[in-house]
Amino acid sequence: MNLKFCANLSFMYQETNCLLERYSLAAKSGFTSVECAFPYSDTLEKVVQAKKNANVQQILINAPRGEAHELGFAAIPSMEDSFRSSIDLAVSYANALNCSKIHVMAGIVVQPTKVNHEAYENNLTYAAQIFETKGIMGLIEPINKYSAPGYYLNTYERAIDVLNKINSPNLKLQLDIFHLQQIKGDLTNNIKSLLPHVGHIQLAQVPARNEPSTSGEIDYNYIFQLLEELNYSEWIGLEYNPKGDTDKGLSWLRDIKRTVTF
Repeated sequence: MNLKFCANLSFMYQETNCLLERYSLAAKSGFTSVECAFPYSDTLEKVVQAKKNANVQQILINAPRGEAHELGFAAIPSMEDSFRSSIDLAVSYANALNCSKIHVMAGIVVQPTKVNHEAYENNLTYAAQIFETKGIMGLIEPINKYSAPGYYLNTYERAIDVLNKINSPNLKLQLDIFHLQQIKGDLTNNIKSLLPHVGHIQLAQVPARNEPSTSGEIDYNYIFQLLEELNYSEWIGLEYNPKGDTDKGLSWLRDIKRTVTF
């Protein structure tokens, strides 16, 4: 089995503040594929050119989050117009970047009610219909309460419930093992249970969110072996904060004792 890793340009290569420059830095490290959260601070033309110059594949982007204190709109009633505009903008970037995955964020909801649940389901249903026409995989991701207090989608039960209700081939789970460990733990059984719903995986060590090889709660050598045994064939995004120099910190990936693509 060949595990596939892509660099997350929103977390890695903090040696520069410029997202556009991070494309070339990732390529210099040997990456052929990248993902990033929010490419919208740069014009679409500039992002496309940076990707082209680096000769890398864009695997994933996020839909716009809104203001700095916001993490999306999907579960926010009365913000349907903002949500639909965010999906339109994300699709335009994804199409131009030849990117087939968009992470749709739920938003901050301190005390969710039935109204939030309904808004979330309705907005995701709308997004899934758009994605089906564009050949894009939409993704939803539970986020732990420590990283994003009040984030609406903070349980896997809620995520699977809405995926089953909408029942779209173009809407799947983004499984970040960093969040899974802090929300549920029991990684072996939960990965096995959740994997049929998964369209993308991300990772980082817990709790410091550094390289998977750094000291922490997760044995990633075992996790990689497990994913191989389960025949996971989608991408794995490296959404971690490098402890030091990004390129030097990739020694764990270059020395990995299995066949990988990155």
